[in-house]
Amino acid sequence: MSFKRFIGKHRMAVVAFTLVALFAGAAIAADVAPVLRMATTTSTDNTGLLDYLAPILKADTGIEIQWVSVGTGKALEYGRNGDVDVVLTHDPQQEKAFVDGGFGIDPKQVMFNDFVLLGPASDPAGVKGKPVVEAMKTIAEKKAPLVSRADKSGTHMAELRLLKAAGIADPDKENWYVQTGQGMLDTINIAGERKGYALADRGTFIKYEANHKGNPPLVIVVEGDDSMKNQYSVIPVNPEKHPNVKIGLAKQYAEWLTHPKVQRDIEKFKLEGKQLFFPNAKQ
Repeated sequence: MSFKRFIGKHRMAVVAFTLVALFAGAAIAADVAPVLRMATTTSTDNTGLLDYLAPILKADTGIEIQWVSVGTGKALEYGRNGDVDVVLTHDPQQEKAFVDGGFGIDPKQVMFNDFVLLGPASDPAGVKGKPVVEAMKTIAEKKAPLVSRADKSGTHMAELRLLKAAGIADPDKENWYVQTGQGMLDTINIAGERKGYALADRGTFIKYEANHKGNPPLVIVVEGDDSMKNQYSVIPVNPEKHPNVKIGLAKQYAEWLTHPKVQRDIEKFKLEGKQLFFPNAKQ
């Protein structure tokens, strides 16, 4: 599938490109296509982070960026197919397989937030404050609705690992396990309608909470476990697999995103006064 064929299926942000290379140390060759193409996760888009960073990228480097926001699994698939130049995703296990398979090169940590388990304030399953694995086990035992993206996104894969640790290896067969096949915000909204539970990244929850003016149908019931850290990384697509990849732009973007100045810009990004992402490049 070509990149142009799926542009219309997802929200895109598009800007132009000028031949400036702040971090590259040399002008970009004139025959390079003028747009950097990226596949990334819904959380970086839904929270507004990419819209915030795009003009900073333009000002710093002259690069303008075009992105598609999907689950991590789909984003890496676009990378495997050579439909994008770079991916920005949040599932270390899937990313390792992507790099080990020769599809990505030189992965770099960018930032992290954490996963949170959401549920009704009334907490019908009685999981508030429990360790997350115990909470998952309790939800299963009480057959409370657990609403899942079920899309091989980073959040979905983290959820499956937590369920497996709770002794639920095949939740797909369970009636209480509700699969949406949709993005994070839509999945949270469905969980709210079902008065169920959902695993989400904190950044998207903050956006969801803001959408409901601080009084959302779902609240955080479990947080803070070490197993709930949510790491984001940037990975250029390997040009040996796909010669059409604009590897110069991809590498320049990865260097820019992990530069101390841009890491400070990420740290400053807030919604409703709350920090959404915590930079940790080169850590």
